[in-house]
Amino acid sequence: MQVFLWGALPYITLISLIGGLFWRHRYDKFGWTTRSSEPYESRLLNIASPMFHYGILFVLVGHLMGLFIPESWTSALGLSEHAYHLLSLIGGTIAGVLAIAGVVLLVIRRRTHAPVFRATTRNDKVMYLFLLSAIFLGLFAELTHSTLDHGYDYRTTIAPWARHIVILDPRPALMSSVPIAYQIHAVIGMLLIALVPFTRLVHMFSAPIQYLFRPYIVYRYRDPKQTGRAARRGWEPIES
Repeated sequence: MQVFLWGALPYITLISLIGGLFWRHRYDKFGWTTRSSEPYESRLLNIASPMFHYGILFVLVGHLMGLFIPESWTSALGLSEHAYHLLSLIGGTIAGVLAIAGVVLLVIRRRTHAPVFRATTRNDKVMYLFLLSAIFLGLFAELTHSTLDHGYDYRTTIAPWARHIVILDPRPALMSSVPIAYQIHAVIGMLLIALVPFTRLVHMFSAPIQYLFRPYIVYRYRDPKQTGRAARRGWEPIES
């Protein structure tokens, strides 16, 4: 089981993520969207959506820093281990609470507004379950294994395990001594990543990069006085 969870499951997750993104773009390009429900209700959405997006953004940045930036790098920058721990604990807690609050409000919004609820699919419900579970378990693991003075040093176990996965040299044994709360969080997180291409979360991989390279859109003003008639509203036929 240890070999499967920490040696095979990460690669199954990556295959599902990469293959799912390719499949979605190839066969469901028009479904690559958040399926926004803003036309049905916007007041609560304008509160919940920024909370969730800012919270989850900082959560992701914190995970990337914690997993892929070695301790030697932060030490070289003059950041002591205690300062790094406080940054991780306080910053991670704020980001986690903000993200959870945003998800909870989004779920309440979907449940209490009939048009939004009718637009909610089973896929959305599964996505919200895994998303909320992953964030909550990560916050729970951090708070139950940390104090202001010290905490669980995941940079000697989980972080090296993650980096070895990336360089195709899996080391499942690194996760054997990790607290169970962190292990469950890691498993739920991998399952969530595997599901991303098949849910509305796929929009996180959308970026209008082509806007940086497209030509300028030229707008021309037509003076009604030069045409000899007043301007009319709406579309006009093009003369052939």
